[in-house]
Amino acid sequence: MATKPAISLNKKSRVLLIDDHPIVRQGLALLIDRETDLSVCGEAEGSQTAFHAVATLHPDIVVLDISLSGPDGLDVLKEIRTKSQNLPVLILSMHDESIYAERAMRAGANGYIMKQEATDKVLVAIRRILQGEVYLSERLTNTMLQQFVRGTSPVKSSPLVNLTDRELEVFRLIGEGHTTRQIADQLHLSVKTIESYQAHIKEKLALRSARELVQHAIEWTVNLSSGY
Repeated sequence: MATKPAISLNKKSRVLLIDDHPIVRQGLALLIDRETDLSVCGEAEGSQTAFHAVATLHPDIVVLDISLSGPDGLDVLKEIRTKSQNLPVLILSMHDESIYAERAMRAGANGYIMKQEATDKVLVAIRRILQGEVYLSERLTNTMLQQFVRGTSPVKSSPLVNLTDRELEVFRLIGEGHTTRQIADQLHLSVKTIESYQAHIKEKLALRSARELVQHAIEWTVNLSSGY
């Protein structure tokens, strides 16, 4: 597979920001636009506007959050991959990389970085991906290398890793305070389907009731930045 040429200093690479928080987008735009080789070509706050922006703005790279209004960032990433297989995507998220990074890479991301990282790391990640490389944090890279050398499987430090992408999305939305009906509307699914996901989540997390499910989801959501 051919490696992309180094970034030209004579042409700014176009960055599309997809995040549902205006303050985050504005902060990233200020950071990126002051660079000589990068510029923000557009912004989107939800899945629908994201698809339109990708199709019309033709960015060189997408910086994508996982938590979006409507279908989440993993769904957006999978949709991007069906239409733009070679478009680089960097996931920038508050969600713990130990749970989400592998999912994101399987879905087609070129890198994963948490919002708690220093701002200069975002620029490093963008440039590295534009050069055809993959970006992961040093911690996650070291963990994966150790697993490879030892020939071991990833350590499942949280039962959440047993959830499917959709189940984890439903779990997150429960933790954010959404009702079953609201989740169904956001994901364009039936209430019965969401109830089925909830039942699977309870079984996998060994939770006995809907109340325990809600409490568990809220607790996890509140502590996202520090992991499960």
